[in-house]
Amino acid sequence: MNSILFNTILTNGTVTAGSFLAATLCSVALGLLLALLFRQKKGFSQSYLTTLVILPAAVQMIIMLVNGNIGAGVATAGAFSLVRFRSAPGSSQEITGIFITMAVGIATGMGYLGIAALFAAGMGLLFLALSKIGFGSDGDERILKITIPETLDYDGVFDEVFDRYTKKYELEEVRTTDMGSLYKLTYKLKMKHESAVKAMIDELRVRNGNLEISCGRPVLKADDL
Repeated sequence: MNSILFNTILTNGTVTAGSFLAATLCSVALGLLLALLFRQKKGFSQSYLTTLVILPAAVQMIIMLVNGNIGAGVATAGAFSLVRFRSAPGSSQEITGIFITMAVGIATGMGYLGIAALFAAGMGLLFLALSKIGFGSDGDERILKITIPETLDYDGVFDEVFDRYTKKYELEEVRTTDMGSLYKLTYKLKMKHESAVKAMIDELRVRNGNLEISCGRPVLKADDL
């Protein structure tokens, strides 16, 4: 069993037609597996998922061609640096997916197909499990924007409502609008119960004179890690 999982399919580091084909098929299959697992977490684009499928085979090809050649290895490192500087920054989850698929490609490129399969399945399932349970999350976070008339003293006017529906709240921004006749307040909230958003907004409407209120989830920037 250990010989199958932890031994390389390459003989003395020599790449044959059979080993190349086996490694390439394994790379594509594991890339597809990772893409399907990452697809369960919404927010990834089609182009990104396609990249996850193809990248392990591309990295595997590079590793097989380098195969101990120092000069080729240095040239490859330079090529990767150019790709990095010409790429748009991604989220931490996107970068994690890229690193996982590259590790899979390196493993298959060295002939360790069993290790690559165990690593891809393990990391993919771990990512999915952590996302499902909301690991690292501190509650249901929302961004609340409330419009109030200039005559309303906003300091503490909504505290009673927030105390009832939220675990934590913080006033992040105050700005004027409509020639100074209105204020727009931006709060960051952590809800006690997700289903209570409508009830909270209904109570806030009574206090702000039924002016505009919006409540949504925070949008992470591409470079937020």
